[in-house]
Amino acid sequence: MPSDDIAISVRNLTKTYRLFGHPGDRVKQFLSLGLKRYHNEFTALKDVSFDIKKGETVGIIGRNGSGKSTLLQLICGILKPTSGTVKANGRVSALLELGAGFNPEFTGRENVYFQGSLMGFTKVQMNQRIDAIAAFADIGEFIDQPVRSYSSGMFVRLAFAVAVHVTPEILIIDEALAVGDGAFQVRCLGQIDAIRKQGGTILIVTHVLEQVAHHCNRAIVLDRGRMIENSDTPKALARYLSLLKGHNAWEVRASLGNGMAGWEYVADRFESHPAYSSVETRWGDGQAVITDILIVQRGLKNPDTLIPGLATEIRLRVEYHADIERPIYGLAIKSGDGAIVFAINSRELLAPLRARRQLLADIARPCFAFTPIFRDGSYLVSVGVASERDGEIVPHDRRYDSIVLRVATPDPATDEVNMSPAFILREET
Repeated sequence: MPSDDIAISVRNLTKTYRLFGHPGDRVKQFLSLGLKRYHNEFTALKDVSFDIKKGETVGIIGRNGSGKSTLLQLICGILKPTSGTVKANGRVSALLELGAGFNPEFTGRENVYFQGSLMGFTKVQMNQRIDAIAAFADIGEFIDQPVRSYSSGMFVRLAFAVAVHVTPEILIIDEALAVGDGAFQVRCLGQIDAIRKQGGTILIVTHVLEQVAHHCNRAIVLDRGRMIENSDTPKALARYLSLLKGHNAWEVRASLGNGMAGWEYVADRFESHPAYSSVETRWGDGQAVITDILIVQRGLKNPDTLIPGLATEIRLRVEYHADIERPIYGLAIKSGDGAIVFAINSRELLAPLRARRQLLADIARPCFAFTPIFRDGSYLVSVGVASERDGEIVPHDRRYDSIVLRVATPDPATDEVNMSPAFILREET
């Protein structure tokens, strides 16, 4: 592969830390000239190699302590590797741990100019960007206050605004989106998509697997400092979920290679739907599986186009391969440019109630009823089934961008639309 196509190249990268039990042990280690060891060694990253092409968006996932943040700091040049090499071909803009690179005594505006100077921008160049940065951060008068007075949300707003407005060729983000509120996260993801469409390379570390599924071309899975997967997004997500569950289901499922391998016994009619999208991203643990989808409007099943303003139903067929205490069904619709225009789940619609418990071999028929008020065009439908266990959402089957929804006639744009959503759960007959 030509080197001009590579944005980031990592070869046999290893990072080992020396851990001293007492500050004085550092002096003893120095004076011993290596004849005696006064420390323990911890290898945070071991023999990791991969290439990221220009224009790719790649997720890095793994359990806490797997070496994700260490890898990003090595790529950014903050840390030096114990062995191996890392090369970044292009201007790197990084949003790492909260507070990195900002002087708490400086105002937000002063920190913006300071960060720009570190990246080689002149004051005149930053003058041209400061208004856009301030507008994106949307922290008002606080931009002229010392950042030590900022909340974590305000801080990440400003830090992200700077990172994406310095014309990055490579954008690196480490869990920063988890701090902002929902509306700000939508703006951030929109800006990430804009950078990607302009040919930028993006590297994201996150525990929000939906972000990886929606935005990443592929993903790298780290575990205990080693890279155990570097593949397309569905396969990498399946490997990570298998890792979290602590069993060897991955080996059982590896044959199909689409993130849902090993489910050969499922009569999946979903892919025969006339509007099925080949760009679907599918992942989950397989304890519940969405095997069919039906779209109904005006009594017509799976119409070629939908008419705005008319009652519509999206019906699913879900097979259960385990007892699920609190199933949650979800629906999301996004426009051609990737913006989410409608998203709902059964937990929100039924609150404070919950969908009833489902048992092994059950078949459920969840149905989302709503009134689409969309502009003319094509939209992508995502559906999913999950459950809540000990406060955590466990994905069983996520089918992202799985159906193409076409709207027949234009509709005047409106800032806020009530699509009258409802949820129905029919029992198998």
